[in-house]
Amino acid sequence: MTSPAVEILGRIFGYSSFRGQQAEVVEQIVGGGDALVLMPTGGGKSLCYQIPALLRPGVGVVVSPLIALMQDQVDALRQVGVKAAFLNSSLDFRSVVETEHCLLRGELELIYVAPERLLTDRFIALLEQLAARRQIALFAIDEAHCVSQWGHDFRPEYIQLSQLHERFPGVPRIALTATADQLTRDEIRSRLGLEQAPVFVASFDRPNIRYTIVERDNPRRQLLALLGGHPNEAGIVYCLSRRKVDETAQWLSAQGVAALPYHAGLVAADRQRHQQRFLREDGVVMVATIAFGMGIDKPDVRFVAHLDLPRSLEAYYQETGRAGRDGEPSEAWMTYGLNDVVIHRQMIEDSAAPSEQKRVERQKLESMLAYCESARCRRVILLNYFGEQAAPCGNCDVCLDPPVVWDGTVAAQKALSAALRTGQRFGAGHLIDILRGKNTDKIQQFGHQRLPTFGVGAELDDRGWRSVFRQLLAGGLLDADASAFGALKLTDSARPVLKGELSVQLRRQVERPKGKAPRTRSAAGSAPPDSDSPLVASLRQWRLEQAREQGVPAYVILHDRALREIAALRPASPSALLAVPGIGVAKAQRYGDALLALVADAA
Repeated sequence: MTSPAVEILGRIFGYSSFRGQQAEVVEQIVGGGDALVLMPTGGGKSLCYQIPALLRPGVGVVVSPLIALMQDQVDALRQVGVKAAFLNSSLDFRSVVETEHCLLRGELELIYVAPERLLTDRFIALLEQLAARRQIALFAIDEAHCVSQWGHDFRPEYIQLSQLHERFPGVPRIALTATADQLTRDEIRSRLGLEQAPVFVASFDRPNIRYTIVERDNPRRQLLALLGGHPNEAGIVYCLSRRKVDETAQWLSAQGVAALPYHAGLVAADRQRHQQRFLREDGVVMVATIAFGMGIDKPDVRFVAHLDLPRSLEAYYQETGRAGRDGEPSEAWMTYGLNDVVIHRQMIEDSAAPSEQKRVERQKLESMLAYCESARCRRVILLNYFGEQAAPCGNCDVCLDPPVVWDGTVAAQKALSAALRTGQRFGAGHLIDILRGKNTDKIQQFGHQRLPTFGVGAELDDRGWRSVFRQLLAGGLLDADASAFGALKLTDSARPVLKGELSVQLRRQVERPKGKAPRTRSAAGSAPPDSDSPLVASLRQWRLEQAREQGVPAYVILHDRALREIAALRPASPSALLAVPGIGVAKAQRYGDALLALVADAA
């Protein structure tokens, strides 16, 4: 016998079975229990609270910081026949009052609320009226990592969400996030009063994403080469500064790329307009600071590029996780250099954070550096960081083009000696000039041409020595002094290396011959079958027209995968259409005639 949850999953959302731990989470919440859910982006977190909200009496209250995206989330629910609404600062007063009246009349099954709105006296009073009638199905706290003061998306108002448990102790709560190391998980449980709640941790693996990290050489040329492999596809390019965002977006536009800037310095109307274009148009590239992206629902983002080093592996995982939410082949690409380390160090030291938080942030940066310079599989390191074991993936740059590991002890000793003999007051560029014997004006100014280390590193070129210094930083043998413009200083770990008591293994990237494509695996290789068929093209055009007519993103109508399934299955009846994943009863009734006609015309 089909359970009520599975029946709703199929009838409303168009899926025949739950994935991973979804069924367990749904059962926990439907039964009135609390839960902390950690699932990767695209892992199906939303269903974990949407289905219990439909099964329990009353309205499901979803707390989300994503004001700009609530409209799309509500539109998607309405498409499948769910009565949903949102309340946030984008609504005028009349719309707010109308939505509140619908809420009190019991006409809504789900309502999305910004945390600052939920915590107002007005909305708390509404909730108390509903609670008195036992008409609150659940509280879902999305993006729960925002509660963590150690995190990169900390939102002060999230800490106050503990009021929900205090005021409405009988209402089940589910906190959800796609990014949380153990420190953040513990803080979520503590601050939200979820210490006794079971924790559901899904695999953090995103096998459809290929991870690639390259040494920064000519970043614009490198970025353009990446985009050349993703023509007319949606993507996100992350930069550290607003200025770099603006300049990169302008340059990409001049190269014929549909690129838009997004950062906190833009006026709100421009940010909103750019975000809407990214969500609702095909092939738009968003160039952004980390102000953009949390909770982005767009499923067909084919690449995420970082032109600067993220501040932590959590940030990197979350940002790269915005690629390929639909499970199709996608790419996470990053270019970085030594200067990134100096900039991040400076940002940490200049911040007003307490010393303990600075210590944690330095540790996170060191983990990020170690990830970049490791000769181990990217996916293994990433999953290990989140407490998950994994085997080499065969779908990252390290697996596809393994670096040569060489005994870099002597090179490390030369590099460390150069830093030591110059008083630990200079950055990598000057030290490399000394090692390579470049008699520059600056070398002569300080008399460094007379040092024993002058010219002893002629066996490596500039790029080779930059790699050595990056790896010594990543390995904790050197530290970049942010207060001295990135001067490299020896750590205690460097002493045994200098004394010859400890050897150092370094990686040397193997240069791929020009024109030779990387090896690949099927999980993230070529485009899916039927992706370029005439029927898929017709379905895409129909979907685009529907989206424009309704003023919603195309993926709200149907995902790319659903279009390809229709092309593959060629359904000839309404019941056959219901076999397509993602098409439930409401969508079949609404779009069935048009879809079946397109299939018939293509026969």
